[in-house]
Amino acid sequence: MPAQGKHRRPKSTSLGRGLAAVTTGGAVLALPVIGATSAFAAPAPAAAPQAVAPAAVVAQANSAAKAAPAKHSVVAGETLSKIAREHSVSGGWEKLYEGNRKIIGSNPDLIHPGIKLVIGAKSDASSDDKASKASPSAARGASADRADRSERIDAAPVAKAAPAAAKKAVTYTNDLDGWIRESLAVMAEQGIPGTYEGIHRNIMRESSGNPNAINNWDSNAVKGTPSKGLLQVIDPTFQAYHVPGTSTDSYDPVANITAACNYAADRYGSIDNVFGAY
Repeated sequence: MPAQGKHRRPKSTSLGRGLAAVTTGGAVLALPVIGATSAFAAPAPAAAPQAVAPAAVVAQANSAAKAAPAKHSVVAGETLSKIAREHSVSGGWEKLYEGNRKIIGSNPDLIHPGIKLVIGAKSDASSDDKASKASPSAARGASADRADRSERIDAAPVAKAAPAAAKKAVTYTNDLDGWIRESLAVMAEQGIPGTYEGIHRNIMRESSGNPNAINNWDSNAVKGTPSKGLLQVIDPTFQAYHVPGTSTDSYDPVANITAACNYAADRYGSIDNVFGAY
């Protein structure tokens, strides 16, 4: 008795039927179809956080660095132009001055050693814009009356010049030596040549040193103009060669000597050149 169910066609399942299909072109492998109820969508990969570009970070750092003003302590010999160049200030010394006008004052040429300048500070001045754009020299000229007051205050007061010492009065002895010396002083002021020796020599020959000597016997006396005084001068000659500042009395020793020397200088070049009657 044949075994029951031995030759029964086994029941094909949908899975088996789906494994292979025969076509005229050959066998094609068919993948099993999974029901929609059991399909799960693969989750989309999470978007990676966008990385910050390094260049942006550097630019941001540079911007922050520029935003923070720098300090500069002025030293002797520096100018706004020099400081602006050293710190590459955009806008030059004018921009640097605008940002520090309260510290510097109205004259950009006057910056004092020790003051602290802010590099990159914004200008807080509004009414002085024109002045800030003027050249340092022009600003100095416009405010010349506002020269460095602090320097003037700190500077030691200038001592007033001592008045010139009054000319020391010179006294002369009332004798032949004193008369000659006083006459020489007057002659020096008037540019009249002559020496002590030349005057003394001629006085001793003419009057022997007597200021009141008079010649009443020569030709001048006959004409009514006798020779008088130490150097025996007649009145017309005395009046013609009288030196201002001396006495008008021909017997006065100093006036007589000075007038005689003035005459001798005009006629002979100097009393020193007279060795006889003149």
